[in-house]
Amino acid sequence: MPCTPAGSMLLIERALGRDLSGLSAVVVGRSNIVGKPMANLLLNANATVTIAHSRTKDLPGLCRSADILVAAVGRPEMIKGDWVKPGATVIDVGINRLPADANGKARLVGDVAYDEAATNAGSITPVPGGVGPMTIALLMANTVISASRAAGRALSLGDS
Repeated sequence: MPCTPAGSMLLIERALGRDLSGLSAVVVGRSNIVGKPMANLLLNANATVTIAHSRTKDLPGLCRSADILVAAVGRPEMIKGDWVKPGATVIDVGINRLPADANGKARLVGDVAYDEAATNAGSITPVPGGVGPMTIALLMANTVISASRAAGRALSLGDS
């Protein structure tokens, strides 16, 4: 299972539970690495999923309809605060380095304008420090699973 979508899904499950029946999810990003696998994981959890991208007609309106909003579009702070439905769970997968400011300090931001979105969101992941550590944790878990299988022991992500 791809690490970033799997880690994101664990964060969503922690906030909303495993069964997402009746919830609307919008994934902004259509990559084979994050967007499409994320949409499949959400579908498997019974969410109603829409995949969108930077050229989607009325993207702000579509995002406002989402109970779960996953931003994986690769554009710094593209998702504005007023695009977020009050109480929504927002997962920011983006990692973008902005050029140095007047003090010579560069900064990392996500695809979501965090400060704006945090006022509407029920829960939101920061950048840095949100999905990135989950990706690393799932990479380690996948490594252990692969090593266990190579050694002849059946092990999966759900095992303790």
